[in-house]
Amino acid sequence: MQDAPATIDDYLARLPDRQREALQDLRRQILAVAPDAREVISYGMPGFRLQGVLVWIGAAKNHCALYPHGLVEAFADQLTDFETSKGAIRFQPESPLPKALVEAIVRRRIDEDREEATLKATKRAERRKG
Repeated sequence: MQDAPATIDDYLARLPDRQREALQDLRRQILAVAPDAREVISYGMPGFRLQGVLVWIGAAKNHCALYPHGLVEAFADQLTDFETSKGAIRFQPESPLPKALVEAIVRRRIDEDREEATLKATKRAERRKG
């Protein structure tokens, strides 16, 4: 049994070429929109974090996926060509997600992440005053 990957590069190195290339491209797209995001392994998958995790990416035997932290339903009208579940958008390496869609999802997650961080900071400040 292989150890859990420690880095995104370690995770990607274990994948077949087509999946690795597709996720490497997705990684570049995410970082282009969120250049300050830190790369992490979270829940055993590559993730991109500002205050909280923005999105995760991953690969399974028969697909690659973007895990957009609860935004599948919000973008459902743009996902009709992809298999989805409540928390995942699955795609084939030869049919990647449109760049504009990835950008829109990541931008929305950045906005949500900022709102969540502001709310947490406000609650902490109120408790200190308390």
